[in-house]
Amino acid sequence: MRTVIIMGSGPGVLAAQGWAKDGATLVAINNAWQVRPDWDVLIHPDDFPPERRPASPAPGQRIVTSADYVPLQNTFGGFVYAGGTMAFTAAYWALGALRPNVIGFVGCDMVYPTTGHTHFYGTGTADPLRPDITLRSLEAKSARFMVLAAQAGCAVVNLSDAVESRLIFPRTDRPDLLTRRPQPYDAHLTDAALHREAELGYLVPSGKYWKEADRFDPAEIDRIDAMWVQAAGVRSALHA
Repeated sequence: MRTVIIMGSGPGVLAAQGWAKDGATLVAINNAWQVRPDWDVLIHPDDFPPERRPASPAPGQRIVTSADYVPLQNTFGGFVYAGGTMAFTAAYWALGALRPNVIGFVGCDMVYPTTGHTHFYGTGTADPLRPDITLRSLEAKSARFMVLAAQAGCAVVNLSDAVESRLIFPRTDRPDLLTRRPQPYDAHLTDAALHREAELGYLVPSGKYWKEADRFDPAEIDRIDAMWVQAAGVRSALHA
């Protein structure tokens, strides 16, 4: 089985330091490459500071940038529907580029305490909580990814032990990752959501959707988000 573990920068990602790799591909988002030296892929946006990037990646380690992930993201409908934050960008890139059987997430809960550390390295910016037309419901965006992954034969799980998470994926432990199977979903609602996305045409080929934000109707996005939540079998999803 092809297994991917996506490591975000939430405090809980430090649990991954003690995990056996066992053939998994480790995809680190932004600073998370610092969590363990045997990461396989670092994915970051164009504005990720150069001083925070690894100076000398080891042989076999790969750095993925917008030149790689924007075209692939567009094959899944683009950033407006997927959610313009790196946890989802990394997820769709991994699904399309690596074609795994299972994707596990750790440190990607997108919950930020008001006191104490917000990230494994200290305090940082809560990027997924910024005012953004594509991030009106993080739960719905995670539902969409889980359903599209299931369509591709890929199970999606949350490896975090955090009490709260904005991801709607089922929880599991690292030793059980290989036992997971794609989640069930409503195929009729999935087709309807994809059809409505195509009708609206909110795809921005450059990936720079914020330059065209005026043409996106929040009410339409909310309706599509609700469809994905229903397709995934989730009872409700709160707006960020």
